Amino acid sequence: MHGGGKALEAALENLFQQAKRAIEDGATLLILTDQNLTRDRAPIPALLAASGLHHFLIKEGLRNMTGIVLESGEVREVMHFSMLIAYGTDAVCPYLAFASIRNLSESKIMEEERTAEEAMDNYITAVKKGLLKTISRMGQSTLHSFFGSQIFECIGINKSVVDKYFCNTSTRVGGIGLDEIARETIMRHRIAFPDRGEAPKLLHPGGVFHIRKHGEKHIWTTEAIYKLQLATRVNDYGTFKEYTELVDKQAAKFAVLRSLLEFKKTKPVPIEEVEPVEEITKRFVGAAMSFGSISREAHEAIAIAMNRLGARSNSGEGGEDPARYEPLPNGDRRISRIKQIASGRFGVTTDYVMHADELQIKIAQGAKPGEGGQLPGHKVNAEIARVRHTTPGVTLISPPPHHDIYSIEDLAQLIFDLKAVNPAARVSVKLVSEVGVGTIAAGVAKAKADTVLISGYDGGTGASPLSSIKHAGLPWELGVAETQQVLMDNQLRDHIRIQTDGQLKTGRDLAIAALLGAEEYGFGTSMLITLGCVMMRKCHLNTCPVGVATQDPRLRE
Repeated sequence: MHGGGKALEAALENLFQQAKRAIEDGATLLILTDQNLTRDRAPIPALLAASGLHHFLIKEGLRNMTGIVLESGEVREVMHFSMLIAYGTDAVCPYLAFASIRNLSESKIMEEERTAEEAMDNYITAVKKGLLKTISRMGQSTLHSFFGSQIFECIGINKSVVDKYFCNTSTRVGGIGLDEIARETIMRHRIAFPDRGEAPKLLHPGGVFHIRKHGEKHIWTTEAIYKLQLATRVNDYGTFKEYTELVDKQAAKFAVLRSLLEFKKTKPVPIEEVEPVEEITKRFVGAAMSFGSISREAHEAIAIAMNRLGARSNSGEGGEDPARYEPLPNGDRRISRIKQIASGRFGVTTDYVMHADELQIKIAQGAKPGEGGQLPGHKVNAEIARVRHTTPGVTLISPPPHHDIYSIEDLAQLIFDLKAVNPAARVSVKLVSEVGVGTIAAGVAKAKADTVLISGYDGGTGASPLSSIKHAGLPWELGVAETQQVLMDNQLRDHIRIQTDGQLKTGRDLAIAALLGAEEYGFGTSMLITLGCVMMRKCHLNTCPVGVATQDPRLRE
């Protein structure tokens, strides 16, 4: 209970040796449980124990002689199950999750009345669906293929821990070791067994997915949202500086890789020698948000604003109303200069392709790599169905990755075809920040694309399933840096432009993106917030109270 990293290491070694003796004595099933914890005994973290044992038994040549079952109070979310299975756990019993569901049911505090058995069955179904989505996202067809596959990257764990307990997992950033893991484990244990007084009756509020008072910290705080909206509505640069200072401080304190970087102090050049603002804004793009995911008013407002700046808005993976191709009486243009191509679905016609300055081939989505976009059927009204050439009320799901692209040769053919239809348009390819994206980007450059977009993990819509909002994709900093270096090594850097997006919020973010290699910058969430979005994260319900992400005419008014 009072030990640090050495005590945790010794406990793990003791667990491994007990398992080895049990197998030698004829055991064919090992059950790891944390139910026996006491005031003086804190449990080993479940994933660390299960993965460590899995790899120990492989090294000892004993893994195929036994199954590993985990019985743990830690396991509750889809990602927990996914990680355990991918790191060698044969079966999982989330006993505390089941006990909590039974308590909720018997206490009659569920939103809809269910028997305990029905509620637990619903939970199991939800986990199975989440696992199916996760396995599918990784390009695998069976649970057997996913088992032990370890197709993840660690962010924030040091190499010595990974090499011993999560063997052969990529960990490019480094981070905490057993000392910090032990310290966090004991901190949690002391909440349940405090040195003085009684344990709190209420659980920690959480707040991983939604902002909660005294919960997990978010960079998009209520104050940051208010400051940005005030600054942009009254055009007050002083308030905007307050917003950027607030966001940069939040980022430094909590969340992002770029907060670990500092600028070197150098002698400044005269401001007159710096590229003017009017040229810089031409490098800005609106992130791809489809008509339907956001309202017509929001979609057109973004297009008008970007066109005024000489920047480019993105249609998202859907058609565009031909009426938007004509300028408004005051000279404003509602056209999205970037048209997205997602497997030729949803309104991709020759006319659509011809009215583009840039055609973007969507291979993947930053916040949901391996998944396509999804628009719930109740948001597909008659107008959206007309524009996107589909049927009202039917859910629109674009294929996860491009199902008609299996190689760089296929991609090169599609790029050639698009340039044949619209020779004046640039062609960009949207990729996701992940290990090896630099190699794919090199192939994109060889396929004669003009731009490659490296999309980060923390952008994306509030309409995503909870299992897609977290733990999917990687920071754009890693992807952009890798892409820049691979293109340089292969003498391809001058063949293609690099663009990035994923929660770019301040000038500091853009400066770091530029230093890592990006020449163009995409904005999504921040643009929606300037239009009034208050981050309710209810986009999928069609109930956005400020009319930004809804098709309800009453709310849009």
